[in-house]
Amino acid sequence: MTGLPTSTPEATSSAPAARSARATRSAPSARSARAIRVSEEVAQAVADGRPVVALESTIFTHGLPRPRNLAVALEAEKQLREAGVVPATIGVHAGVPTVGLSTEQITELSATDGLDKVSLRDLPVVAALGRHGGTTVAATAFLAHRAGIRVFSTGGLGGVHFGASESFDESADMTTLAATPVTVISAGVKSILDIRATLERFETFNIPVIGYRTRRYPGFYVTDSGHEIAYSVESPEEAARLIEARDGLDLPQAVLIANPVDPAKQLPPEELDGILARAWAEAERQGVTGNASTPFLLDFIQRDTHGRSLEVNVEVYRGNVRLGGQIATALAAAAGSEA
Repeated sequence: MTGLPTSTPEATSSAPAARSARATRSAPSARSARAIRVSEEVAQAVADGRPVVALESTIFTHGLPRPRNLAVALEAEKQLREAGVVPATIGVHAGVPTVGLSTEQITELSATDGLDKVSLRDLPVVAALGRHGGTTVAATAFLAHRAGIRVFSTGGLGGVHFGASESFDESADMTTLAATPVTVISAGVKSILDIRATLERFETFNIPVIGYRTRRYPGFYVTDSGHEIAYSVESPEEAARLIEARDGLDLPQAVLIANPVDPAKQLPPEELDGILARAWAEAERQGVTGNASTPFLLDFIQRDTHGRSLEVNVEVYRGNVRLGGQIATALAAAAGSEA
């Protein structure tokens, strides 16, 4: 199910009828179209039915240290272009939610201190105040869908935090994905989360979790979190058929593709429990809670592993960007054959 490009109405007239029918069901209002900027390149690619992959911005505004953050962001775009896929890096620049940030905008956001971490609830606030922001999975998925982009590659998803039965600390990623029909490629939820509880919540929200060539749910830094999932797909084409089936049923939720990191490049699983225990203990000692928890814990893990976790993080992202491009290409080919 796709939306219409928000900035180039003339582009929609060339889209095949099958895509146009899906687009009509999720077209943004005129007011929403004015509130979101979609780059000309992305809008035209969507209208033409070419493969497009959305990329979030928090990975380079909050997730990675400088100057590695900018290098990884630009590498992801280059990786997609070399595969014949249009990248759509999404963020908020000077208060404007933007789908398809320019290289100059990515460079500026990656070098700016004190950026807001923008989830869906924060979008109208940063827009009204004219602030820069890096978009989370929730905000990126929402904006991608509004721009008609069907595939979104990220690193790890948000989920249920330990102790959520008392703190109610659950990521808005889950509720947003329950109502946003995009396909999200990740290496599972972040290792600092309660994975068992998160998988239960995905089930409650009717969000399908599909392993890519595995039925063992990955744990971001590790290939196998120790949890089994019910379904897997073996190829980008099979994933595309699943996505088309979801859209054919007019279902509102995301499809989650769990793509494990290469076992040879994961953190040693036997080390991870100890690393996480030390990270949580330090966060509690310093009183770190809420939105600050994730970047604090990931930074602690990076320092505790002497940078090895950073290399795994980058490898995870590369693999998910690669698979996202392959699935977007398979979807475009399937749509083209129907036209």
